[in-house]
Amino acid sequence: MTATLEAPGPRAPRTRPGSDFAPLSRQVRESGLLERRLGYYTAAIGLNVAATAAVWAAVGWFGASWWVLALAVPLALLSGRTGFLSHDAGHRQIATSPRVNKLLGLLLGNGVLGMSYGWWTDKHNRHHANPNHADKDPDVAAGPLVWTAEQASTRRRGFLNWLARHQAKLFFPMLLLEGLNLQFNSVMALKDRTRREKLLEGALLLAHAAWYLGLAFTLLSPGKAVVFLLLHQALFGLHLGSVFAPNHKGMEMPEADQKWDHLRRQVLTSRNVRGGRFNDWLMGGLNYQIEHHLFPSLPRPSLRKVQPMVREHCARVGLPFTETGLIDSYRQALGHMHEVAEPLRH
Repeated sequence: MTATLEAPGPRAPRTRPGSDFAPLSRQVRESGLLERRLGYYTAAIGLNVAATAAVWAAVGWFGASWWVLALAVPLALLSGRTGFLSHDAGHRQIATSPRVNKLLGLLLGNGVLGMSYGWWTDKHNRHHANPNHADKDPDVAAGPLVWTAEQASTRRRGFLNWLARHQAKLFFPMLLLEGLNLQFNSVMALKDRTRREKLLEGALLLAHAAWYLGLAFTLLSPGKAVVFLLLHQALFGLHLGSVFAPNHKGMEMPEADQKWDHLRRQVLTSRNVRGGRFNDWLMGGLNYQIEHHLFPSLPRPSLRKVQPMVREHCARVGLPFTETGLIDSYRQALGHMHEVAEPLRH
């Protein structure tokens, strides 16, 4: 099953008194786990900023050697942490004030990553509202890749046809371009923002380009700088895409006429990934995809504690609770991609 994220909000989703979700929502509210964890997030942001600065200092120290390229690995992992923190700000998990969350999201997303917070939030909200819905979820809309047999049946020619036919094999290599794709879409999306948003987000994106390119070309020779930046962006895209891939791919996809309640819409489309504290860190808490979709404003460190409540409630109401290992989650996701592209191979 696949999990999708609900529209970011400061509270647990509203529930009808008689719904299957209401008892679980009440239990989680009464547990106090929806309370903000300012200490956790202050430490997480501070450590991430300090570690990122330390890596750039190391780039300057080892800049004369081509071994400096190895530092693109920790920098990509730290960029992933920044992305997860911006994601949490978008869901209002960090502060009680929407304005503070938005400010943090803009600084982390636009200023540090070069990714438009406004564009991403709009796209992500639509994904949350209708996870894995082929007509409403932008993450499974028809594009270079296909997610349903119906999408695969549309007329495709040339390179796009070849790409979709082999999409399961090409999925992870394509993620190497995801970092650059996010930045390209962020710039292109500015034309659809209000004048105030264009100025604010555009200025922060320019600030990102100035410090990011300025550091690289100041600390490294031009050739090393170009290779280092490309390697960093490729690894960042691979890391981010590898975290999001297990969440929904290969899970149930509701038909246009299916009307699921909040509990079923989020649980049936979501997949958890087990693996302990390391996976919690590596995946930024998104390995608890079911819990995150049901309670999108739940602070990241509370997801692990809420999981037993959700698992037990799903058992009570007869809903499957899907959880698997990381490697098996990739196997299921790629298997789905291979299966839906079968008509294109014949």
